[in-house]
Amino acid sequence: MPLIRIENLARHYVMGTETVHALRGVSLSIERGEYLAIMGPSGSGKSTLMNLLGCLDTPNEGVYELNGKNVARMTDNELADIRNREIGFVFQSFNLLARSDALHNVELPLIYAGLPPKERRERARATLANVGLGDRMHHRPNELSGGQRQRVAIARALVNSPSIILADEPTGNLDSKTGVGILALFEELSRRGNTIIVVTHEEEVALHSRRVIRIRDGLIAADEINREQRAVVDGAAVALAGITPLFIV
Repeated sequence: MPLIRIENLARHYVMGTETVHALRGVSLSIERGEYLAIMGPSGSGKSTLMNLLGCLDTPNEGVYELNGKNVARMTDNELADIRNREIGFVFQSFNLLARSDALHNVELPLIYAGLPPKERRERARATLANVGLGDRMHHRPNELSGGQRQRVAIARALVNSPSIILADEPTGNLDSKTGVGILALFEELSRRGNTIIVVTHEEEVALHSRRVIRIRDGLIAADEINREQRAVVDGAAVALAGITPLFIV
């Protein structure tokens, strides 16, 4: 059973007297552990698809199953619960609490989940260490570089062990070198079994994924396996056999 199955998913918006068809019957399956990019020009429907996959919006028509559950017709409260348990979000603008340190920012999803303080603090510490920020736990966002802030955001997305990491233009506010480091982190997380969906308009970012979904005019225009990246990933897996990978800090 795929992690995600969508069938004939459609979303339209009424703007005054005009109806805008953002998605026009999209069908797609995503397996557990995949690393894929969703690409498309402005107005293509990629952001609408991201919002539907992230349970931030509901479709007008079609089926969306996540972990075998049809979330397309869930209530707002049910969707909020799915978002907190099943989906970790990483945004271009980081969305960190400015007055809280990295540890507290990563703890937030666990607070909403109702975990006791000791357990959530231990999990937040372990997750920050896992993304290479074990020595930055008590730094506030303004004391961290852009790449470090994005790593805090990734740790926050990971801390609940969600089914999906959904990243919206995750390198958009970073310089090229720092962006490469974040994409290397996504590749490492993918090798460790996380399902990662990156929404981007940049070919350079999509090249790091193993599969690229191209959206145009509300439809899937192409569903491609990134053969170059597959070869790179397979080669790295062979080279690292028996070795615990380290994150780039």
